[in-house]
Amino acid sequence: MKILYLNPDRGIPVLGDKGASVHVREFVTALAAQGHEVLMLCATLGDGNSAPPVRIIEVPPLKSEMLLKNECEKQGLAASLADNRTARRELARLVYERYFALRVEATLARLGFRADLIYERHALFHCAGAGLARTLGVPRFLEVNAPLIGEQEKFRGLCLKDIATAAEQASFAGAERIIAVSDEVAGYVASCGIAGERIATVPNGVDTERFRPDAGGEAVRTRLGLGRDPVLGFIGSFKPWHGVDFLVDAFITMSQRHPALRLLCVGEGPGLAAARQTIAEHGLESRANFTGRVPHAEIPAHLAAMDVSAAPYLLTEDFYFSPLKVVESLAVGTPVIAPRVGQLETLIEDGKTGILFASGDRAAFIEQTLELAGDTARRRRMGAAARARALSQFSWEQAVGRILRDAQEHIGAMRAA
Repeated sequence: MKILYLNPDRGIPVLGDKGASVHVREFVTALAAQGHEVLMLCATLGDGNSAPPVRIIEVPPLKSEMLLKNECEKQGLAASLADNRTARRELARLVYERYFALRVEATLARLGFRADLIYERHALFHCAGAGLARTLGVPRFLEVNAPLIGEQEKFRGLCLKDIATAAEQASFAGAERIIAVSDEVAGYVASCGIAGERIATVPNGVDTERFRPDAGGEAVRTRLGLGRDPVLGFIGSFKPWHGVDFLVDAFITMSQRHPALRLLCVGEGPGLAAARQTIAEHGLESRANFTGRVPHAEIPAHLAAMDVSAAPYLLTEDFYFSPLKVVESLAVGTPVIAPRVGQLETLIEDGKTGILFASGDRAAFIEQTLELAGDTARRRRMGAAARARALSQFSWEQAVGRILRDAQEHIGAMRAA
């Protein structure tokens, strides 16, 4: 099958470190591994990680003050909006959207690539993929990873909400199938008027060949001087909802009761400096390691160096995440401790592959973590069960296979019509 993969979100560099970037690379790698020819067109290629084994062409945003002013006019907006920082960012997306399909069509013609399927990652203000699918006469599968409008409004600000909403509605309506990464995201799509039979929930997966118990954890432990001490680990982007403050605060208390316990935090983000400072203020620098950025190729080894992986997400109004780091932890055989929220309750089997606690319950988190840190035999049993479950339910091979079986049916039906 020839698959045209579209990633029009300029905020997701394909070769970057974001979870979204990892998702894009892992997904198309799984497509290629199953023998499909994939052409990816993206807004931002980025750097920092190896490219997946598919052809990638960057279709960069157009930068022009005149185009921004013209977009204001075409949208019936005041020209002064182009001077507003938030509005400028949104206008730039609209300019990109206006020319995106034409640039994609020109690229396909130049390469002689005739797609059987369009698979698109949903992006704010973008719906051109729907028209492109009609032009090419192929089905379009749209992957939705978050309620983007609400997310943008809450965390980054949103000026042109009505335009964003209209584009999202058009994008949803123009998809034969919408792939939601969690039931919560599926519910959001349904609330926008999309029939349930057009929505499929397919959680994020993991490459079980790279994420495995023998991924090199001992080398990481040696390099970081962790010895044989029990290690509580965290991997993430140090954003507020990831619960890093909660984790560090709990570790300070745990270190008083279990002086051998180590903390290993991998990643960077807005909360990293504060976490380091808090650890230093309590004189625990020798017990805590903050690695900063680590290429995704080295993440399996860091997870394998941990005895327990924490995913201490804070309870939010709509917990819609499908956390990659949880299934990656399970695949390397590292039990996960996490709150009972959203998809975490289905990813983790409480008491078997990890531990679930009430969100925000600091005392429960501390007690359960200390108990697990002190019981090597139990950790090993959980780790073996976690690995087995990842192999049987969470591989990218299974997730992609499910989506493509569905796609084959749509392709067949469209060709027969």
